[in-house]
Amino acid sequence: MSVSVQRTVDELRAATQILVGEGILDGFGHVSARLPDRPDRYFMLPSNLDGVSADGGALELDADSNPIRSGDARPSIERFIHGEIYRQRPDVLAIVHTHAPALIPFGVSDVSLRPLYHMCGFLEDGVPVFDIRNEHGVTNMLVTSPEIGQSLAASLGGRAMVLMRGHGATIVGTSLKEAVFRSVYATLNAQLQPVAMQLGQPTFLDPGEAKLADALHHAVIERPWAYWMKKHGVEPGPHG
Repeated sequence: MSVSVQRTVDELRAATQILVGEGILDGFGHVSARLPDRPDRYFMLPSNLDGVSADGGALELDADSNPIRSGDARPSIERFIHGEIYRQRPDVLAIVHTHAPALIPFGVSDVSLRPLYHMCGFLEDGVPVFDIRNEHGVTNMLVTSPEIGQSLAASLGGRAMVLMRGHGATIVGTSLKEAVFRSVYATLNAQLQPVAMQLGQPTFLDPGEAKLADALHHAVIERPWAYWMKKHGVEPGPHG
């Protein structure tokens, strides 16, 4: 395993531990990372508990979301969320799928999730809602096939996030750090927006403010990552 690939696995474990600590993932949900030297492949962990284990093996999957090594643990049945988004979005290098409770109401109501404060400028492009029934009828709500994954990826389009009716949300990033940042702050925005709406009509960020705020956070993304690493006792991997 090359140093760059090992660094990606280390960061995937750290991202998982942070997301569990922040309440974005629990026994369900998952995070993935595209291989740095093989963009047609990606890594997932067999379990969110593996984020705290330095010897937990990462699963390597191909473009069709099949395990590269036949003896690997069974991959997530919803791995097609990741594989089909990677196929349609070459700019995406990391993906988080979450069932965070604060996000669920925005996927089942006519209220749009909008950038309420400066940490969430990335929401300005809009947060579409994927309704699995529209193309796939009555299901168990999970993304268990390439066809459903393709529909989800199409709903996401070029945006940072897609809500999934009655299920959760999927958030993407150009790095694991960005995907974690967006997942944490989108969830916080979802907690704050109903509070603001109870007080009256919120003043959301305008497009210019959102763009400038998002650019700023790209420049300082190491700061919240270092904070979360320390907060949740995440040890950096041997390769940084």
